[in-house]
Amino acid sequence: MPYKVNQERRHRIPKARCRVKNWRDYDAALRRRGDLTVWVTAEALEAWTPATTGRRGRPQRYSEMVVETGLMLRLAFGRPWRQTEGMLASILRLLGLALPVPDHTTFSRRSVDLTVAKAVRTATTPVNVVIDSTGLKVFGAGEWQRDKHGGKGRRTWRKLHLAVDPESGEILASELTTTEDGDASQVGPLLDQISGPIASVTADGAYDGDPVYRTIAARDPAAAVIIPPRSTAVPSGTAETTPTPRDRHLRMIEERGRLGWQKAINYGRRSLGEVAMMRYKTVIGRRLHARTLPTQKAEAAAGCKVINIMTRLGMPVSQCIT
Repeated sequence: MPYKVNQERRHRIPKARCRVKNWRDYDAALRRRGDLTVWVTAEALEAWTPATTGRRGRPQRYSEMVVETGLMLRLAFGRPWRQTEGMLASILRLLGLALPVPDHTTFSRRSVDLTVAKAVRTATTPVNVVIDSTGLKVFGAGEWQRDKHGGKGRRTWRKLHLAVDPESGEILASELTTTEDGDASQVGPLLDQISGPIASVTADGAYDGDPVYRTIAARDPAAAVIIPPRSTAVPSGTAETTPTPRDRHLRMIEERGRLGWQKAINYGRRSLGEVAMMRYKTVIGRRLHARTLPTQKAEAAAGCKVINIMTRLGMPVSQCIT
């Protein structure tokens, strides 16, 4: 997308025409996403009931894996806890498995401190990372209440921070915070979740600043930082002798302009982070079901895991028509 300074001239820029190269494979992948076939491994059956710990008190009847499975089913099919309980029970009954199913209150209680296992592939080569954030609505008075009774409705929002691999579309890391936490403060926690080396980090202008550059350099000194400087940005005091990556961006923008800089460094891949957020809101939803922040964190992590599984089932490969 062109830079904001070109807003008035944006209508003159022709819209890119793209076509899907692998429509047959993508069409088959869309059908597989609606397949109700369920695979239950022997390891999952063994881990259904946790082993006794020898501690005092009543032992847990269901493992963390069972609660995580129920949470993922709930988010993937958009069902409340009671319907999720019935769905999981019917799946086990169709599979001929005599396994106990947690009730909806157990699901709700155990999901508070649930640690969701990451469904991210371990990269052996350096990966490119696109970082962005979006808002998720929690609860509050709806629009119809304001229209009927007037006044200002009560709303609460959370911010979902994502680190996305633009090549595969997978979500490499996620963080759910309150609206008081800034975007730049979550760059470190996101990069810490990525085990492999990082080739580049791409983000929008909200992440421009020395703290972000220092955080990325501390994580991987060889990683390239692709962040557009603000319109009021000025070179550092050492720009002539030892220019920083931000100084080099400013110099290229001065020579080629904003659009030339975006094209030269492939800044367009940042839009793939927005695509991941759009897919999350389309599949999982634009709001969080949980009311407390710890439970909301588990819900968002499980939602990202569902998106990654659907990504592996098939994604379209588009090619622009020149």
